[in-house]
Amino acid sequence: MTKMRTTYLGNLRTEILHEQSGNKIITDAPLDNHGKGEYFSPTDIFASSLASCMLTIMGISAQSYGFNIDGTTVEIEKEMAANPRRVARIVVDITFPKGQRYDDKAKRLIESAARTCPVSNSLHPDIIKDIRFHYDD
Repeated sequence: MTKMRTTYLGNLRTEILHEQSGNKIITDAPLDNHGKGEYFSPTDIFASSLASCMLTIMGISAQSYGFNIDGTTVEIEKEMAANPRRVARIVVDITFPKGQRYDDKAKRLIESAARTCPVSNSLHPDIIKDIRFHYDD
């Protein structure tokens, strides 16, 4: 089990400590919710976690089946809803490096890995996930 500790710093900021590594993340409330928007907001981290998870599981698949996704990027855009305030939609644009070609089997493996990563599987079913794959074909 991984342990993290979060401390409220005041002024709508928190510090998250990853106890195993000692790494820290600072969060700030977003501009549209009383914050300064100077750091990731908690919902920014929430949405970005989906991208990191997708890339990690895609990387495991790539290693296992002998292809490469190095340099692949994911752009995340989140849309908030009100009443209650929550993440309503996450747009995910996955772009593979120029010149990198994937056969149909690799594409199936990549897309399955992305859609079934642990974060994706943990999201509430009401959150819309708009996932787009951009290959250099």
